[in-house]
Amino acid sequence: MSDINEQQHAVTKDGELRTDKVEETMDRISDDKKEKILQDFDEFKKYLHKRIKIGESIGLGEEQLAKVAEKVAGYLAANEEPRNSEEKLLQELWKVGDEDQRHKLAHLLVRLAQSS
Repeated sequence: MSDINEQQHAVTKDGELRTDKVEETMDRISDDKKEKILQDFDEFKKYLHKRIKIGESIGLGEEQLAKVAEKVAGYLAANEEPRNSEEKLLQELWKVGDEDQRHKLAHLLVRLAQSS
């Protein structure tokens, strides 16, 4: 992986977490792939599960995973319409929560995806 390529990712090959790159990374997902992931909540959980397993394999702990989940959730709440009732509920909870509540919800999303 080149330095230019690595600078575009939220997690570097050395396991450094760059939460400022999460939105940029999300923007690079094709519309077709994004639609497939978001259309079905089980598919969304599977996608999160795979990403969490990758994060765990490079040494990210639950707090780091929750920080990424928090950034992803914020991005989705601001940029994507919910495709199903579960996503709608998550979006509504996100909107009414304060910073601490959103962080706790991100931890819950990580745990939900880990158990999938």
